Amino acid sequence: MPAAAARALVVEDDASVREALVDALRTDGFVVEALVDGEGFEAAVDAFRPDVALLDVMLPGPRDGFSLARSLRERSDAGLLFLTARDAVDDRLRGFSTGADDYVVKPYVTAELLARIRALLQRLGRVPSTVQVGDLVLDEAANVATRAGRVLDLTGTEHRLLSYLVAGRGRTLSKTQILTQVWGYEDYDPNLVEVHVSALRRKTEAYGPRLIHTVRGLGYVLRP
Repeated sequence: MPAAAARALVVEDDASVREALVDALRTDGFVVEALVDGEGFEAAVDAFRPDVALLDVMLPGPRDGFSLARSLRERSDAGLLFLTARDAVDDRLRGFSTGADDYVVKPYVTAELLARIRALLQRLGRVPSTVQVGDLVLDEAANVATRAGRVLDLTGTEHRLLSYLVAGRGRTLSKTQILTQVWGYEDYDPNLVEVHVSALRRKTEAYGPRLIHTVRGLGYVLRP
C-alpha cells in the first residue's frame, strides 16, 4: 500500500470524477493535489513533486493531457497514468508515446485503478509492496495475503475488498463506500457487501481472532 508520503497529482475537469478520485486516493493513504486544467501544472509539479500523476486526456483550455504529459516528462520521473474515455488504439499508442506508464479507460472500477497505481509505484520503488496489520500481511506485488504465516485462499473480489479495508484500516467504511470503491456500484444491493465480508471473515479468522469488525448502522472497520 502507498505510504502516507506518496504524493498524487490529479488533473481532471469533471468535478464529480475528480472529487471521487481524490477521496479514494486519500483513503488509500496518498497526499493529493488536484487541478481542473493545465493552468499552473508546471508550478504544481515543481512544488508538489508528485510520485504519480493522473491526467485526464480531454481538458478545457488550450492544453490537453498529452501536452501535460510531455511537460511532466521534461521535469519529473513521476509515474504517469492517463484517465480517459478515449479508448481507440491510436489514442492509447499516443499516450504511451508521450511517456505514459498506464492508460485507464473510463468508467473504471476504483479498486482496480488504485491497484494499478500501487503496482506502478512499487515498480518505480516509490512505495513498499507489503503492508502489515497485526499478523495479517498483504503483498500487493505478489497478490498474496497471509495470516499468521498462512496463505489465504482469496478470490479476486475478496482480495480487492481486503485491500480496500487494509488501506482504510482504523476507519469505518460504509457499505456505499465499499460498493463504490470495490465494485464500482452506488445503487446496488448492499447485501453484496455483507456476503463478501462474511466470506472474507471466515477465511481470515481461520488463523486468528477477528480483524473485520461491524460498526452497527455505519459499516465495517479493519483493526487488530
